[in-house]
Amino acid sequence: MNWVRKQKLSVIEAIQYEEHSCIELKDLWIALHNSFNSAQTREIDIHILDDIPSKPTEEWNSFTKKELIDAIEKCNNSSALGPDKLTWSHIKLIIKDEEYIAKLINIANTCIKLGYWPSHFKLSTIVIILKPNKLTYDSSKLYCLIVLLNTIRKLFKKMIGEHLQFHTISNKFIYWSQLGGLKQRSTTNAGVILTYIICSG
Repeated sequence: MNWVRKQKLSVIEAIQYEEHSCIELKDLWIALHNSFNSAQTREIDIHILDDIPSKPTEEWNSFTKKELIDAIEKCNNSSALGPDKLTWSHIKLIIKDEEYIAKLINIANTCIKLGYWPSHFKLSTIVIILKPNKLTYDSSKLYCLIVLLNTIRKLFKKMIGEHLQFHTISNKFIYWSQLGGLKQRSTTNAGVILTYIICSG
């Protein structure tokens, strides 16, 4: 793949799974699938959600052209392709036309309005790569997954994330000491708060 530099591969031993070597492709698939998707069939008790008290609802404002353009501008053109084979360069070229901007915004707003996430957005390509600097690679635990998602899905996810962050902060839904993953919050803010708490006793 174009985002991985060519390199000489080290000698790899067959992956061992349940005391057997995975020589056949079918055996390798079973070993990797059972290792990486072990929680797939795990039962979930959704009734724990019944204990969450009801809260007032907040109206969801429709996405705007500025939100879409801001989300796209932050995206790296060299990102690996997902199943839709679209690059951020393609999307940036498409949005030069106002008609296509309107269509993308309409799709995003319709997804929210209907509460529907298209099955196309749920597709992904998984690349299994070696964890670096290991003495041997005979166990599936010595590999990690890179999940490649559809580009339009990633765009809409960015827009939804920005939207949610604005509403949660402006309505004071997030505790003042929550800093991780928020805009205009950094380790500097954490250091200032920690210093203040220590100095104030």
